[in-house]
Amino acid sequence: MKSVFLTFLLLFLTVCVFAQQPYSTTNQEAIKNYALGNQAIDEHSYPEAIDFLKKAIAADDKFVEAHALLGNTLHLTKNNKGSIDEFRKVIALNPDFSRAIYMKVADMEISEAQYKEATAHLQKFLSLPNNADRDRDYAQKLLKDCIFAIDAMQHPVPFKPVNMGPNINTTNDEYSPVSTADDKTIIFTRQIAQNEDFYQSDKTNNQWQKAVYLSDRINTPNYNEGSESVSQDGKFLFFTGCNRPDGHGRCDIYVATKKGDDWGKPFSLSPPVNTSGWESQPSISADGRTLFFVSNRKGGYGGYDIWKSTLGDKGWSEPENLGPNINTAYNEQSPFIHPDDSTLYFCSNGWPGMGNQDLFVSRLGKDGKWQVPKNLGYPINTNGDESGLSLNASGNLAFFSSNKLDGYGGFDIYTFEMPMELRPHMVTYVKGFVSDAKTHQPLQSAVEIIALENNRPVYQDYSSEDKGDFLATITAGQNYGLNISRPGYLFYSENFSLVGHTSSNPFFITALLEPIEVGNKVILKNIFFDTNKFQLEPESKPELQKLIEFLQLNPTVHIEISGHTDNVGKDDLNQTLSENRAKSVYNFLISGKIDPARMVFIGYGKTQPLAPNDTDENRAKNRRTEIKITAK
Repeated sequence: MKSVFLTFLLLFLTVCVFAQQPYSTTNQEAIKNYALGNQAIDEHSYPEAIDFLKKAIAADDKFVEAHALLGNTLHLTKNNKGSIDEFRKVIALNPDFSRAIYMKVADMEISEAQYKEATAHLQKFLSLPNNADRDRDYAQKLLKDCIFAIDAMQHPVPFKPVNMGPNINTTNDEYSPVSTADDKTIIFTRQIAQNEDFYQSDKTNNQWQKAVYLSDRINTPNYNEGSESVSQDGKFLFFTGCNRPDGHGRCDIYVATKKGDDWGKPFSLSPPVNTSGWESQPSISADGRTLFFVSNRKGGYGGYDIWKSTLGDKGWSEPENLGPNINTAYNEQSPFIHPDDSTLYFCSNGWPGMGNQDLFVSRLGKDGKWQVPKNLGYPINTNGDESGLSLNASGNLAFFSSNKLDGYGGFDIYTFEMPMELRPHMVTYVKGFVSDAKTHQPLQSAVEIIALENNRPVYQDYSSEDKGDFLATITAGQNYGLNISRPGYLFYSENFSLVGHTSSNPFFITALLEPIEVGNKVILKNIFFDTNKFQLEPESKPELQKLIEFLQLNPTVHIEISGHTDNVGKDDLNQTLSENRAKSVYNFLISGKIDPARMVFIGYGKTQPLAPNDTDENRAKNRRTEIKITAK
């Protein structure tokens, strides 16, 4: 957009300077001051130029060229309203003076939310013959903005921004806020003088505390750090660093890992993510395996585009452009992938909007492609630049920065309740602590959460070494299996059913890992059977595969596989059912090349309940499959 605008600016200045002779005036005083104004512009002395041009117009108020050049000069000093007035005078005095003037005045009218006037001027421009293709395309793009904006202002969306207060905002600029999934930590950028650094605020008793300097290992005195993305558990920080000696280009993407209460030294992502070009504004998916970012690299649609790279066994993949449903010939920036991993927010000046940059949302379709984005609407978007926002995991609260509202000075960080139709899918989170069942000491352990329907991992990481904690987001509408493992221990199993789930309340897990010792047992909570049947459901496969891996890693371990029922039904039928279910697991393990001599199966029926059979919930606890160590 800026390059097109510059083209028109240069064209229009040329028209003004080399307008046909004689001028539209014969007044010598006017012509003298016009020439002095031109000379001042050449010397970039814009205030002086404005004075000369006003004197030229005072000498002859019908001096078209002076009005045109004054309009351009006022625009260069960011006086759009004065510039618009001068251009309208040019059109009134001589409608055929220059076709470029209609585009120029319309562009500024849009910036001032004067959409009806801009529409008329754009239609006039488009009615003229022999317009260059590029100019015609840009005019049509602006006309779509006007049509959208007029309708959007007639149908506003709810928007009540709230300043986040003096513990976060200061007289300096604060922007680019991101929060962790538990809403306990927010990280943002603060600019003091010309230096950008990260700050962090933690929430205590539902109040954001005084923001503190993030870390000397990340923030630097000589370089700017900004445009960050924090993983949902708060352990990884992706950010933009520019002109650093260890970089690959002008701006690169870096990542730092949380180390206890501080951060480790950040490192630049290697190619193919970072290049000799410009990579910035990262946003990491909830599972930590897809990185969205902005780049002007080759292969895009024009300007800045949004790309993604996925993390595999060999590192980050060759970046993929998100395609024409996201990117345009103009600029798309500030991507934010919500923890549901299927809702993307970003800003663009290419899609129809209120003018300049607007905020949009796109959703991932069932075909795996991003759908055409939806403008977030007025007054979330305005005729100014809306440069980006993020949301909490629940999706009901958005964070953004603005210098157009009453604040503490400069850009402040605000929140607002996201309208229902613009929210992502409902997300909750699992927060867990892993420790030794005997000593209760924290354990760093492998944690995996799998969507059982398609056996797709949605979270793979380790609990922390110092606290044994982890945090993972999960999206409503699916069933999930959790598996926690560590060498020398039985694995831990849990199940989360979010089909038809309507609450965003989190799940809290205390996982006590049992050492591999004779007599220790674990419940396989992701083994499923249909009612009164013993055929394994397909969703059982991920858990059974984990059990196979456990037995392969511990080749001397022998186990007992046991089936259990509640007290509903006849005892003999329950006994047979429990035994057949245990046998089904036994047979699956054999098919996975586990030596039958290492296993026995047995059914206990209703004889070993974990809870009284007095409620549906308790009876569900008693219907289970267990393994027990019989030799090691």
